[in-house]
Amino acid sequence: MPHLPHIHWSGSAETGHLRLLDQTRLPTERHTLECRAVQDVWDAIKRLSVRGAPAIGIAAAYGCVLGAQREAFADATTHLATSRPTAVNLFWALDRMRSLGATTPAPLLAEAKRIHTEDEQMCRRIGEHGLPLIGEHTSSTRGILTHCNAGALATGGIGTATAPMYLAHEQGRPLVVYADETRPLLQGARLTAYELGEAGIDVTLICDDMAAHIMQSGRVGMVLTGADRIAANGDVANKIGTYGLAVLAHHHAIPFYVAAPSTTFDFSTAEGADIPIEQRASEEITDGFGHRTAPVGTKTYSPAFDVTPHNLVSGLVTEKGLIRPVNEQGIRRVLKGNGL
Repeated sequence: MPHLPHIHWSGSAETGHLRLLDQTRLPTERHTLECRAVQDVWDAIKRLSVRGAPAIGIAAAYGCVLGAQREAFADATTHLATSRPTAVNLFWALDRMRSLGATTPAPLLAEAKRIHTEDEQMCRRIGEHGLPLIGEHTSSTRGILTHCNAGALATGGIGTATAPMYLAHEQGRPLVVYADETRPLLQGARLTAYELGEAGIDVTLICDDMAAHIMQSGRVGMVLTGADRIAANGDVANKIGTYGLAVLAHHHAIPFYVAAPSTTFDFSTAEGADIPIEQRASEEITDGFGHRTAPVGTKTYSPAFDVTPHNLVSGLVTEKGLIRPVNEQGIRRVLKGNGL
């Protein structure tokens, strides 16, 4: 199983700080960020040093403790909420920290650690509910296609989309994973291929535009991705390129699944069209990783996420169980134990 300590609180509630693995430097360098102020956490979230909806929520919860150390808890929650607009776990975690009714470090740190532990447990249960799908749809020659990174690095545990993969590998089941590189920031190449490879899982990296070809050639038995926000009707916001995979999967009659904890569902958002989509800086396309690949002055359009309509989603894998078919009634039925 993966052991990548990427979110860790060091020290006491009153004087401690948050340590984050800087994911922008992977896979070539393991560098730890020492976050001692709220702004440090905000910056880490904004520049994707910590990313993935659950991990963002966990980091923000710890950031609230840093604010409380300076008697500025309310200001901390307000500021952290401006770091990224799409991942709903960020706002869920901040609301939970506010609802505690405390503004001093000790109780807030205890709550942040509970959020962290609960996410670890949810990841494991997502893996258990998704594991039968691997047996149903894959073989030694028909693998899983995944996009971006919905792995251990994106959560407090073994990931969402990767959780069933890790459990299958743990049980010695034959498993082949194809990881999209995920342009423009290459989270699939830098992070998913890295962590699955470190765990000993058979992972093959492909360019984003190769997905249709490997589906057509019969190499893909299922698509399994994560999510940053799921609307009440089941529409899914995830890393840009996910919608295209869903359309391709539908054309090739390949099941398309999304794995996410209940904290990623947003019943205040009726449908995907209502989800705010973050726009990223032009430099991520024109000057990726410090190397210019487009003429100076070229205009860009760079949404970080797209929305996959619920009718293209074969099922939603949650810690509460598998939601299939995907609609609001089914979502509420499965998740009602979580008070949603």
